[in-house]
Amino acid sequence: MKRALIITYYWPPTGGSGVQRWVKFSRHLPEFGWQPVIYTPDNPEQLAVDDSLLADIPAEAEIVKTHITEPYALARKLMGKGSGKGAGVNPVNGQEKSFKQKLALAVRGNCFVPDPRIWWVKPSVRFLKKYLKEHPVDVIVSTGPPQSMHLIGRDLHRATGLPWVADFRDPWTKIFYFKHLGLSKTAERKHIELEQSVLDEATAIVSVTPLVQADFEAATKTPVHLITNGYDSDDFAPDRTEAHEGTFRIVHTGLFASDGNPLALWDALSALPFKDSLDIRLAGKVDPEILEAIKARGLDDHLSVLGYLNHEDSVKELQNADLLILPLRKEPEYRKVLPGKIFEYLAAQKPVLGIGQEDGAAARMLSDTGAGVMLDWPRSEAMADFICKVKDGGFKAEGKGIEDYSRRTLTGKMVNLFESI
Repeated sequence: MKRALIITYYWPPTGGSGVQRWVKFSRHLPEFGWQPVIYTPDNPEQLAVDDSLLADIPAEAEIVKTHITEPYALARKLMGKGSGKGAGVNPVNGQEKSFKQKLALAVRGNCFVPDPRIWWVKPSVRFLKKYLKEHPVDVIVSTGPPQSMHLIGRDLHRATGLPWVADFRDPWTKIFYFKHLGLSKTAERKHIELEQSVLDEATAIVSVTPLVQADFEAATKTPVHLITNGYDSDDFAPDRTEAHEGTFRIVHTGLFASDGNPLALWDALSALPFKDSLDIRLAGKVDPEILEAIKARGLDDHLSVLGYLNHEDSVKELQNADLLILPLRKEPEYRKVLPGKIFEYLAAQKPVLGIGQEDGAAARMLSDTGAGVMLDWPRSEAMADFICKVKDGGFKAEGKGIEDYSRRTLTGKMVNLFESI
């Protein structure tokens, strides 16, 4: 069996679909004759850990861990306990910041390039060079963010000559929050130089969205492959559905950040003729501004804040929804993004109402699969019309071509890439 060394920060994984990416690839790799060798910190800083996902890790997987030193204790002292707008889900945004928040972002952005995991790079390369002498592998994979994982992959590739795949779950310098990091010109130039070195030195680049793929292709001669995130069909068991007659259930799962607060949607819901039958269910970490906006429109009696759910329970919420909502971040760069959750929304085969850029990657996917619509943030009336159409049975999710996004199919694409290099 061939071996792939996978350098990843998130292990055990959080519940986010994008972060689950290599858990799911690892599950299926042995079916294609590849053993996953996971290199990861033994003490990472994470918002949440979903131990239920560990059941997906095959017996063939080898897990290798070393200690990581991170400056997050200092950052928490500087940031305080979530004061100011948008301090929770995504503190790196364009919203007003307190002095402590500005200071913390400046320290993070300028002292730790590309990110606070940079201190793990050199120790990891030293460790892995020794490890590989006794435990050889056929290919190296780095997956980021954090982008420091790619620097480990790059330096290990330089030292060993092994083929190296740089898997970008998100862009680097063109990610939507890059401009909010408060970077000096020197730090910004360093980011650009590091990103270019990864793009140019990797044997192959992987992107998860077609628009980001195009950006990378314009920046390097290295082959850039599109392998999206996806869903695992085994997670969507039909026996998880339950009756909820008399209510219209609207569900959002995952992180819900204040810089994507869909105010027009809350306006639309508060004016619906069947407002009293609404059941708005938010599963995952939600910024307080979201809850305040919902309650300000008299919808608090129809709101269920479920908090963090493990993956199985999160999927159950999707399967029992009448409508899934997909609010995007209010950033122009976000039009290139395919949120990881969109693939599980597709697999649930429930109507999806997206709120965001109507010409973006997510809008295209909803249209191509017949799963729903994407409406710009101010379009409250159009949102109300779509919700009423769903309520009356006038719109059903079609699920066209969603089998292309099954995790097993995508693992096959990744294996083909491994074999080709």
